[in-house]
Amino acid sequence: MVRYAGLDDFELLKKWDKHIDEKELQNSIIQKHVLICSEEKRFIGWLRYNLFWDQIPFMNMLFICEESRRKNKGSEILDFWEKEMVSQNYEWVLTSTRSDEQGQFFYRKKGYSDCGCLTLPNEPLEILLMKKL
Repeated sequence: MVRYAGLDDFELLKKWDKHIDEKELQNSIIQKHVLICSEEKRFIGWLRYNLFWDQIPFMNMLFICEESRRKNKGSEILDFWEKEMVSQNYEWVLTSTRSDEQGQFFYRKKGYSDCGCLTLPNEPLEILLMKKL
């Protein structure tokens, strides 16, 4: 099951999502920019996004717990998010992944295309990907 996170999910998400400041995480939850995937009340993962240039949904984080990977849970939450973005009249979505991570293959399989990259000091290449909805 995929649903929007509520403030009652804050403590749970705070334990898992170490890539965002607590105040910003709260703001993301309030703005309905965080989705949670669960199964029989068991937390499986989450998706967090924001708006690139204040107008294009950019998925900042998609994480599925290790024991739930390769069971289509990533596809489930991604598909839900994409449908939500269509319902909000967005035409494109963006995301990124490091070149040393397997995520790039998942996103390409889901219809995302490379559209650029970033090179940050002491980090692997960051691949930018886009998809027309």
